[in-house]
Amino acid sequence: MTPADLSRTVLHAVRRAVDEDVLRAPVPARVRVERTRPGGSGDYACAVALQLAGEAGLPALEVARILRERVAAEPGIGRVEVTGPGFLSFTLDAPADRDRAVLDAVRERGLAYGHGDALRGETLRLHHAREVRAAVTADAVRRLLTAQGARVRVGCEGAGAEAGVEDAWARLGVRPDAYGPGAPEDAVIRPVPAGAGGAELLARLGPDAARWGLLRPAAHDRAPLGPDLLVQGEANPLFRVRYAYARTRALTRNAVALGFTAEPEGVLPAGPPAGRGPAPHAGQAPHGEPAPHAGRAPSAEPAAAGAEPPAHGSPDPAPPVGTALYAEPAPHAGPAPYGEPPARALLDLLADHPGVLLAAARHRAPDRVARQLEAVAHAFFDFHDSCPPLPMGDEKPSAAHRSRLALAEAAGTVLAGGLSLLGISAPAHL
Repeated sequence: MTPADLSRTVLHAVRRAVDEDVLRAPVPARVRVERTRPGGSGDYACAVALQLAGEAGLPALEVARILRERVAAEPGIGRVEVTGPGFLSFTLDAPADRDRAVLDAVRERGLAYGHGDALRGETLRLHHAREVRAAVTADAVRRLLTAQGARVRVGCEGAGAEAGVEDAWARLGVRPDAYGPGAPEDAVIRPVPAGAGGAELLARLGPDAARWGLLRPAAHDRAPLGPDLLVQGEANPLFRVRYAYARTRALTRNAVALGFTAEPEGVLPAGPPAGRGPAPHAGQAPHGEPAPHAGRAPSAEPAAAGAEPPAHGSPDPAPPVGTALYAEPAPHAGPAPYGEPPARALLDLLADHPGVLLAAARHRAPDRVARQLEAVAHAFFDFHDSCPPLPMGDEKPSAAHRSRLALAEAAGTVLAGGLSLLGISAPAHL
């Protein structure tokens, strides 16, 4: 169960209590759950009982007990406690079950992991100035709101057009509706202006780096749009995020070359198949091609010459997954490595991803998505370096490698999906 799932579960419990006339209070639009602070009890905590107590005319402790009865029996909930003046503290099922639920959700939803219907039924109109940063920000906000089920229309002012603005914006992925000034709107998107035109940014940076440079800072901060956005090294956050995604794709390709996948079921490889030589070394791709760098992003690594990046938000498909190449089962390799600190940190970020997307949509803040992607990329490299997903040397693929590969692939899916919401491509080769 993810934090977003838990929030919905608690909200449903409130609604049931109100429908049963046990609790007489308005149902809130949303319920916020947070990770338990140091010294607290359980995995997550929620103050909804304190929020509802006044309207219900009941002590917060009584409201908490009413809700505890309705949440405790839900799948994925291990224990619900009432603490302090009326906080609900939740202990989820065993960590292995929670981890599998997160990875299964990422695998099932793909690039749409974290999308939801929390804003379904809302119809919004966004209004922005005829300026490139405002236009790109409004477009990203539209993507975020639409991903949460809202219906969104975007329009801009007609005065003060820069030369060739429509063509430059189209190349940046922005296509606003021209409903013009004076039309009613629900929100005004007004970040600090970029200080440069769209055509100039495209010429200097290209669409991906320009969008990242415009969206990464908070709306009230100035957008740095210098040549650092093009640096192919780990000092550039955009490169780190895209390189982390490219590395997850390389891990999948090389695992297939070694004869195993991240599928939880199936036969694990244990020896070379009949009629073939030994499996390729973990650092070698099929046909003797060197695999991409296995660790952190290099200080300077140019993009592949002549490589054609995929369309915005459309990473290349995974290689076909068939049956394992080796028929002999592998010995038991011990528990999945998700209890190790680097894996735990990465899994926590993946579990929090749906909540980050929803918050970014509600607050019209695409910069939150960019910061989330940076955190996922950093955690992925820490995990990759400490818990290698591919066997090394003569080591045979094991259940641990299969589990690590599943986590790496989930991280790649989250990175690609987040970049897609920002309108930025996720190339499989860097």
